[in-house]
Amino acid sequence: MYEQPKTYVRTTMIQTSVTALVKISYLLLSGIALYLLAVAVLPYIPVNTTKPNQDDITVYVMSNGVHTDIVCPIYTENHNWSEWVPFEHTRSQRSDFTHVAFGWGDKGFYLNTPTWADLTCSTAFKAAFWMGEAAMHVTFYHTPKEDLHCRAITISQDNYELLSIGIRYYFKTEKKHPILIPTDQVYGNNDAFYEAKSTYNLFFTCNTWTNEILKKSNQKAAFWTATDWGILHHYPVAIPNK
Repeated sequence: MYEQPKTYVRTTMIQTSVTALVKISYLLLSGIALYLLAVAVLPYIPVNTTKPNQDDITVYVMSNGVHTDIVCPIYTENHNWSEWVPFEHTRSQRSDFTHVAFGWGDKGFYLNTPTWADLTCSTAFKAAFWMGEAAMHVTFYHTPKEDLHCRAITISQDNYELLSIGIRYYFKTEKKHPILIPTDQVYGNNDAFYEAKSTYNLFFTCNTWTNEILKKSNQKAAFWTATDWGILHHYPVAIPNK
């Protein structure tokens, strides 16, 4: 039986490997390009553009420049958020606040990355590729002030109920109570972390979560977004000239 020279076989194997590597690289680069295109385009496709009848409950979408929270009044006619997330779970244990912010995200990112300087490749990789757990970050505030990073939204009682249900759904519970994460790595004296459902990834980020909660409560939102501006640009605010 005729046998091909070893050099020919080796060359063929190398060519096959190179071809496979080129194809994989092409698919990877195409995937990255499509993802970046989605990040740039899909936030401009609006949903819930027809504003329903509104009542007098005002909530806020607050951004730190990267991550968004939904800020709710602690007390309304049908809700008392301090019964769900007690003031006693914070370092200060103060109870004189008017609002509470909810932010969903990757647990490892939240607890191990209090500042961007603390971000590691391992934490970022796990967060991006479905490899971590989720957490809910809760922060108590006095009445927020609307500005470029904080947008006020006035919604109806019925839609506020939907928003509240959506937020509560993402808390993991034990005996019908949220599960507090015991940690000293809180960001300040007035916040706490809780175990949360779902998994952070490139396609479901903290901002995607905020956007989905707004969608389900019939508020203006993006078709899809991974970024904070994908939400905020649907709520323009007039900033007075200085």
